[in-house]
Amino acid sequence: MKQAVHSPDATQWPIIEDRLSQGCAALGLTPTPEQRVRLVAFLGLLVRWNQAYNLTAVRDPLEMVAKHLLDSLAIAPFLFGETVLDVGTGAGLPGLPLAILAPERRFWLLDSNNKKVRFVRQAVLELGLTNVEPVQSRIETYRPGRKFSTIVSRAVAAESVLPVLTADLCDRPGRLLLMKGRADEASDDTAWAALNPSVHRLTIPFLDAPRHLIELRSD
Repeated sequence: MKQAVHSPDATQWPIIEDRLSQGCAALGLTPTPEQRVRLVAFLGLLVRWNQAYNLTAVRDPLEMVAKHLLDSLAIAPFLFGETVLDVGTGAGLPGLPLAILAPERRFWLLDSNNKKVRFVRQAVLELGLTNVEPVQSRIETYRPGRKFSTIVSRAVAAESVLPVLTADLCDRPGRLLLMKGRADEASDDTAWAALNPSVHRLTIPFLDAPRHLIELRSD
């Protein structure tokens, strides 16, 4: 049975905004008032488009605050350099929340799914983000002619991210960041584990689920 869509009414938005503010504070982040407005506006777009395009299995906007916004923003301290490639961005996660929080960086949001890239393009337009470039391509064939300071991927299998290494897309020095649930998910892939990555445990406010960041440095 299809899960019901929850569209927030006017009384719910202050609760959503308050949860976002509390969560950012718990993460040690201090978004500006304009950035907070954009983060909430992004969530509103995601809720609206999700009704027609099924971009995410999470339907409750309040639940989206922790599972999408705060989960994405939690890796902000690990970003490195001026250019960021988000591999398998889906509905713009974690790329769009991070781009809102870090306007000084340039972000490329890569996905092969047409409807998801269309959503990202629309979000970039409506949110007025000048530091984001949506790209529709498969990582195996993506050859942008440049390297990236940070490459990040969320909820993508480790073996699917490995082509960024063989394609030499990560700059030196650079960071490859893989967002996972359990700490042992990366070690399930022999090729990835052989690279001896660092594992960081993340605590996401309002989310009672394991979250870890697998970090590989190309120093």
